[in-house]
Amino acid sequence: MPGITRWIHAAAVLGIAAFSMAAAPVLPALPDGQPMGKDQAPMIVIPEGCFTMGASNVGSEQGQAFPNESPEHPVCLSSYAIDQFEVTIERYAKFMTETTRQPPGLWDEDTLASAPDRPVVGVTWQDAADYCTWAGKRLPTEAEWEQAARGRDTRRYPWGNMAPFPDLANYNRGDWVSYPVTMAPVTYGAAGLNTRLGISEFGGRSPFGLYNVAGNASEWVADWYDRSYYAKSPKENPRGPESGERKVFRGGSWIDPPRNLRVTARFSAEPDFQDRILGFRCAMDAPKAK
Repeated sequence: MPGITRWIHAAAVLGIAAFSMAAAPVLPALPDGQPMGKDQAPMIVIPEGCFTMGASNVGSEQGQAFPNESPEHPVCLSSYAIDQFEVTIERYAKFMTETTRQPPGLWDEDTLASAPDRPVVGVTWQDAADYCTWAGKRLPTEAEWEQAARGRDTRRYPWGNMAPFPDLANYNRGDWVSYPVTMAPVTYGAAGLNTRLGISEFGGRSPFGLYNVAGNASEWVADWYDRSYYAKSPKENPRGPESGERKVFRGGSWIDPPRNLRVTARFSAEPDFQDRILGFRCAMDAPKAK
């Protein structure tokens, strides 16, 4: 297979780490997201079920987990829906117009014209929560986010165990440039080479079909942060500590190294924190069958 041989040689030249393939998860086939909520953003329904949350391979090497990701533990969740894409600048602009809300940090009216399909960033946790409420939704819990990003096996990244490379995620970009240059459209997700290598039929997407749950914008979730929460987390529908000083965000960003893009990586910040890396997506309880 000369094409794969050439790619592996190129990967070695570029310093891309050797990789291992993850076994394909046993999951139901899901269609592309259907619009739900006031913002009409496509959403994916995640069926009720259990998965392994967290990681056990704690260490300092590339690809290993941080201490706050341990212990690995089983979690069972009720069915829910989650945005297939990160909330865009265009959708957030409609929210601001209808609610007369002030723009988030880094907002520039020019970006609405030049990059409306990029994820909005610079939002506080409350900005994100209020947008989701306006849309008839809510922020996903940390457990909901991880299951949607990971599927129901123990993969390290949305596409498997292979370390990231540019076709799979928008990451490791260095200093801020601009929305059109630094940020990728929320529908970014390559196929082709990725599919031929057997990473996933979705390329850089998650097993459930979500885009950019690794890289692009990091994403606020609902939970308060507790670095040792996993040792006491309930198995059924965990929602994090009742209170705290910092909120969790997930997924790594355009500026992060590969290690931070793992589906189990956990980060936190004060709720009023604003940053060029931080965006969000929304979730909601699964629609009732008619």
